[in-house]
Amino acid sequence: MPATPAPEPARAAVTVAGRRLSYLDSGGPGQLLLALHGHFAEARTFTPLARQLAPDWRVVALDQRGHGYSDRPPDFSRDGYVEDAAAVLHHLGPGPAVVLGHSLGGVNAYHLAFRRPRLVRALVIEDIGAEVDGDLSFCLTWPHRAPTRPALLEALGGSAPHLTDAVREYGDGWGLAFHPEDMAASQRALNGDHWQAWLGSDCPALLVRGSRSGVLPAGHARAMAAGRPGTRLVELPAGHTVHATDPGGFAAVVRAFLDGLPRRPHIRLPPDGSAG
Repeated sequence: MPATPAPEPARAAVTVAGRRLSYLDSGGPGQLLLALHGHFAEARTFTPLARQLAPDWRVVALDQRGHGYSDRPPDFSRDGYVEDAAAVLHHLGPGPAVVLGHSLGGVNAYHLAFRRPRLVRALVIEDIGAEVDGDLSFCLTWPHRAPTRPALLEALGGSAPHLTDAVREYGDGWGLAFHPEDMAASQRALNGDHWQAWLGSDCPALLVRGSRSGVLPAGHARAMAAGRPGTRLVELPAGHTVHATDPGGFAAVVRAFLDGLPRRPHIRLPPDGSAG
């Protein structure tokens, strides 16, 4: 008989410091994997991966602050992103979890492992380095609203194919599920040297690089893997967004990594969510 298709993830939310953090939960009895997207993206970018990993893994994909259906925050600091992820993991129950992150989400993931090691069982880091120097100011020219979806996509130009998940219809027209000025500010806060956080945790880690990536140089990726014990580097024929460019290959290497992890007993977290 054909396999039963995995159900669509359910939308849920948690309130942190008065802000709504929205996420998609694939559900089921599987082990927990928290997925953190990159700039301009949102939780549903990981829905195909959740289908591939079901039913062994329950994928919870977060709309990070200022993205998707989550509220805008007062800042886009590393502290803020990390505390959001920690709060979601505490809300979901006993840990620890595997944490997967792409780009912005990758830096947030390994900072979470560094700052809250008891929350993180293993890391999957997709195409981001331990030194970041990016500029998203180009997005400041994107329109706030357009009268129709085609008009918005035309105004977005060459960026449109990468933003289709973020297109929304609002009461005053069509726009994006984020504010471009927030993305530029978040990138500025992301830029810098993150070696201390990358090297500061000791859980197993998988580093996935797109062989055509313009974000993570091959030499830098090799240095990251060589400098951190327990880290495996895999390259796939893709650009920066490996999980979207090569979804089958990405799911296969992630599953192989997950299958090799030792099972751990659940750790019940303190009531305040601290686990340092």
